[in-house]
Amino acid sequence: MKALDIEAVQAFVLTADLKSFTRAAEAMDTTQSAVSLKIKRLEDGLGRRLLERTPRLVRLSADGNAFLEPARNLVAAHHGAIGSFGLEQRRLIVGISHHIVGGELPLLLRRMSGAEPSLVLEMRVATSREVLDEFDRGVIDAAIVLSHDNRRRGGETILEETFGWMAAPDFEHRTGEPLRLATQAEPCSVRSMAIDALKGAGIAWTEVFVGGGIATTGAAVSAGLAVAALGHRVAPAGTIDASAKFDLPPLPSRDVLLFSNVTDRQTKNSLKTLAATIRATAN
Repeated sequence: MKALDIEAVQAFVLTADLKSFTRAAEAMDTTQSAVSLKIKRLEDGLGRRLLERTPRLVRLSADGNAFLEPARNLVAAHHGAIGSFGLEQRRLIVGISHHIVGGELPLLLRRMSGAEPSLVLEMRVATSREVLDEFDRGVIDAAIVLSHDNRRRGGETILEETFGWMAAPDFEHRTGEPLRLATQAEPCSVRSMAIDALKGAGIAWTEVFVGGGIATTGAAVSAGLAVAALGHRVAPAGTIDASAKFDLPPLPSRDVLLFSNVTDRQTKNSLKTLAATIRATAN
């Protein structure tokens, strides 16, 4: 058996984690066809099929599942060997809207750590407005936020976030009573979006819980205290979109935008990996 190509192994690990050749290519700053070719050559060299490919889904085969952890270890050992020369640590400070990160955060951090072992990632989670304010003041290197108006230009669209009225499956709302609502503290553009939608539909509501992020608002929803306008991608596991059940008005989607002022290639690639990982959570 030939020696394994470390870039091909890395391409396999990225594709397995992100469940997409496209996202893996973005993270590696290359093309989808190049990633596919690397993995095909890796499979040929191993004499094993590692990935099952369908038009909408990439998933591990039985052999791929067995190979994944050893492949991770190999990539980690490769980074460790390079790091033995004392590579200088780099710091990337990213502000991110608390409506954008949810249960996928451990995967995001794991992927960033695996791809950039010398990178110190400082993540600040706040409202989109607060994040953009810090970005404008030069406090952070990059901002990942929800679009809320058309005044700011120049951001890269990472994905389109769709929203729903998320609730616990056993949440009850009696006709004629105000809808019990969990929101984020002001100022929050999603809070305003939800309230405007309810007012426009003539639906009475009462605020029963005010949280400080997805974790706290999501906990109130999971506990059955209220419904909340949350992104489908980051809503707590086990919750449902109760829009049809309670005849609630549709909520508009929002673009997730990346703003950056970094100029060096290495840090730009780090941001590409971060963006690709976030995109993969929408698959």
